[in-house]
Amino acid sequence: QVQLVESGGGLVQAGGSLRLSCAASGSTFNINTMGWYRRQAPGKQRELVATITRRGLTNYADSVKGRFTISRDNAKNIVYLQMNSLKPEDTAIYYCNTETYGLDNYWGRGTQVTVSS
Repeated sequence: QVQLVESGGGLVQAGGSLRLSCAASGSTFNINTMGWYRRQAPGKQRELVATITRRGLTNYADSVKGRFTISRDNAKNIVYLQMNSLKPEDTAIYYCNTETYGLDNYWGRGTQVTVSS
């Protein structure tokens, strides 16, 4: 089992920046990929924002490329999402996700990001 706790959400003006953090605990030795997903409205499907493997390979949604940067500290089992040039359409609940080598998925409870215009 893996437990995830997100932090760093909040309210920011358009053009501003935020950094999200997600700390993993439990069976962290088995984690391969860590990442962020978001749900922009109730009832809307959760969508990929960015992922990073233990070896550092990254993947980004087209909508955030060039603005968001994902990174991780394997020693501390923390994944970060640096979000720059934020837009109102980035407003969402952001969820941390991990996938183990056995393809088990774990989710955090989410952190709200609100970007005002």
